[in-house]
Amino acid sequence: MATFEKLSSNKVKLSFVVAPEKFDEALQAAYRKMVKKISIPGFRKGHAPMKVIENYYGASVFYEDALDELFPALYQEAVAEHNVQPVDRPELNVEQIGKGQELKFSVEVFVRPDVKLGEYKHLGIEKEVAEVTDDDVNAEIERARDRASRYVEITDRPAKLDDQVNIDYAGFDGDEQFDGGTAQGHDLVLGSGSFIPGFEEQLVGANVGDEVEVKVTFPEEYHAPELAGKPVVFKVKVNSICEKEVPALDDDFVTEVSETANNVEEYKAEVRAKLEKQAEDKADAAFENAVIEKVAENAEIDIPQGMIEEQIDSMLRDMEMRMMYQGMKLDDYFKYTGQTREQVREMYKKPAEERVRTQLVIEEVRKVENIEATEEEIDAEIVKYADQNQKSLEEFKKMLSEDDMKYFAEIASLQKTVDFLKANAK
Repeated sequence: MATFEKLSSNKVKLSFVVAPEKFDEALQAAYRKMVKKISIPGFRKGHAPMKVIENYYGASVFYEDALDELFPALYQEAVAEHNVQPVDRPELNVEQIGKGQELKFSVEVFVRPDVKLGEYKHLGIEKEVAEVTDDDVNAEIERARDRASRYVEITDRPAKLDDQVNIDYAGFDGDEQFDGGTAQGHDLVLGSGSFIPGFEEQLVGANVGDEVEVKVTFPEEYHAPELAGKPVVFKVKVNSICEKEVPALDDDFVTEVSETANNVEEYKAEVRAKLEKQAEDKADAAFENAVIEKVAENAEIDIPQGMIEEQIDSMLRDMEMRMMYQGMKLDDYFKYTGQTREQVREMYKKPAEERVRTQLVIEEVRKVENIEATEEEIDAEIVKYADQNQKSLEEFKKMLSEDDMKYFAEIASLQKTVDFLKANAK
């Protein structure tokens, strides 16, 4: 049996008293585990009596191991009994220990903190949706025309900006050709800014077959230090010139790029509807973030450092997974960027604290408002994953464990809480 004491909003103390006979049993268990490793003069290794070992090494020789025998079960039982939610390792303090005596000890441990909500309704925040103008629609259509454009080879004029030229080139530092500055048959769109500043502009006016000396200076921050800030010369041959051909905005173009529109007017309406949906989604995301941020800011929470460190660990694991998908190890990423794991942990410290604060506040609002997702709302959350796996809702649910179902219920309830906050934000 353990007694419970709340020390602060995020820390508790559990005090234990263990009967002498129970501690003596733990001492016997510790002896049986350790005796095979102990050598005592005059006894075969592993056969020395407990009393002899205690006389030789001191009466306390088995105390620590006996406490290790008892502690896990006692601690877990107390945590369950008093509904404690530890977020860090417990700090142990032994007050009395000895053979034939009561064992008395206590632990102090950081727990999920109390959350004192501030104002979480009537925040004066409104969703602001940007108006979609005719200019926005026309600009989007022009981007679609540009994506549908193609390059057509020409021979009757010199190259100009926006043309695509095919070139051979070789770079020279003085009389020496430098590594990485040579290519054959390279396609380059003039004015794209994909080459060193000043390179593309010097090919404007060149004709097919021309050989041009392009003089440029590498940027001071160039990735190859031996070339950074250096003036160099590229010898360039123009193999071909292609002009961008943008399709006309007509019904033929519309039927090529749209699955539903049949003419230009219908296409414009479709583009407008798409842009309005994007504006609505963007505004909703910004509104949701603003509401959650304000509710979290209004709350009072003393977040234990252990919760922040655990969140940083989670963020690092996510980062490591992203690196793996890109075929890179996290340690390699640190080498390439010159960062250390400690620097990245420090960088994640503030966003990790904000995530923990937000999560705690939303959970507290959910508890105070008694918000629980309905079966239909949980199914709506599950169906997103069912669709991704190309299964029906019922097929997918059969694959889920009890813990999986609890997870989806939790996600749906938290989203319902967020929706509640948004609905009451004005």
